[in-house]
Amino acid sequence: MSSKNNQRNGVSRRAFLGQASCAALGTTTFLNSFLNLGMIGALSAKPMRMAAMPRPFNDDYKALVCILLAGGNDSYNMLVPYTGEIYDQYAATRSNLALAQGSILPLNYTDGSGYQYAVHPSMPEVQQLFNDGKLAFVSNVGTLREPTTKQQILAGTATLPLGLLSHADQIQQWQTSLPQERSAKGWGGRMADILTTLNTNQEVAMGISLAGVNTFQTGNDVVEYAIQNTGNGSVGIELLDATDPFSQFLGGSVESMLNQQYQDIFKSTYAGKVINSHDQHLLFSSSIAAVPPFLSPFTQSNPISNSLQMVAKSIAAHQSLGHSRQTYFITFGGWDHHDEVLNNQTAMLAIVSQAMAEFQAALEEIQMADCVTTYTISDFARTLTSNGNGTDHAWGGNSMVMGGAVNGGQIFGQYPSLALGSDVEVGNGVLLPTTSADAYFAELAMWMGVEPGDIPYVLPNIGNFIDVNNGLPLGFLNL
Repeated sequence: MSSKNNQRNGVSRRAFLGQASCAALGTTTFLNSFLNLGMIGALSAKPMRMAAMPRPFNDDYKALVCILLAGGNDSYNMLVPYTGEIYDQYAATRSNLALAQGSILPLNYTDGSGYQYAVHPSMPEVQQLFNDGKLAFVSNVGTLREPTTKQQILAGTATLPLGLLSHADQIQQWQTSLPQERSAKGWGGRMADILTTLNTNQEVAMGISLAGVNTFQTGNDVVEYAIQNTGNGSVGIELLDATDPFSQFLGGSVESMLNQQYQDIFKSTYAGKVINSHDQHLLFSSSIAAVPPFLSPFTQSNPISNSLQMVAKSIAAHQSLGHSRQTYFITFGGWDHHDEVLNNQTAMLAIVSQAMAEFQAALEEIQMADCVTTYTISDFARTLTSNGNGTDHAWGGNSMVMGGAVNGGQIFGQYPSLALGSDVEVGNGVLLPTTSADAYFAELAMWMGVEPGDIPYVLPNIGNFIDVNNGLPLGFLNL
């Protein structure tokens, strides 16, 4: 065949075949709708936890934004003892990894024992957010199956999380809150099973991910809607979005095939999923495109700022999306600092601090700060002791919570003694958590509107730690 016959309107045969094959595959929009839900799952009955009919939209809007610091953040150099005795313990235990007392940034907070604390020198924005009452810390929080003591661990009688100190297991358990098993269902997804019917439009999922497929937002009936942090967020099906005449012709043919009636249930489901995925893309991208630019700046060279800017746009568009409840999931990887922890953490904590401050400023600009709670999680903290130039996998650590509903300017939970041999140091500088991840998550879920009676569905182990009928577990949020 001549090269002339092999071209049609400037599109080669190879491009034609490529475009045609990509019409239904290879896009995030399609994967949102088809691969995640699955062919058979789409045909199954709704679980009994799901409300039968949508609830009326009242714009009582709330959103959770989860930032996963993947790899294990050395969070005892993020939130640091500041005053005499406790700083001296910190410096002795951390040895060559201790931050100089004159470099850390003091917080306007004194605990019940009269101790004061500071943050890493690269986090001036977090220092300001804390001092302004917009951010709080939850201290020594970690995965637990039940209340556990150091004596039980040393005696070998403790019931411990599966795969403790393992990246794969711990990063999953922070998303599932099921430390006794390996599960593909997340607590955010189980929460969405209950709350998603508050959203009048079910085309775009309650859970929106800027980290692709994840466990946290996968429930028994729902999955995440994956977007990107550029453009209008959603990536459509190329031929169905085309503007040039030849591609529009191809796209029309594909759409015609998709709209046919199929006797084969698998063909029918497949076609329906492709059509639905395109409808989701059109709704989401048009809603984002209608959001006016923020006056509050986002640093384009900061990857977490870029993701949070897209989150802010989606929050601004929540009414056009028909959403009263949303969760967002962002991953920032690279925290496994077995070496060069001081240099690496200095750069990475600066990124997080800047991004969180920019996001909070944008939410305040659009008057949505009271409706959004941003929180951090990580696989685990790091050993207090140095391995020479870094730290190894540990357990309990410190997390941040930010938002207008947060009782900011406080440290919740119990900041532990950092002395080796303390009641919570179980060896090699590993700290036993004194606050369970379940208590942390229960407060977030209750703030989102999950009733106390439904918390055990979202967090099956919660009864091992607290009675949710007695109010918020930790008190870092205002209902």
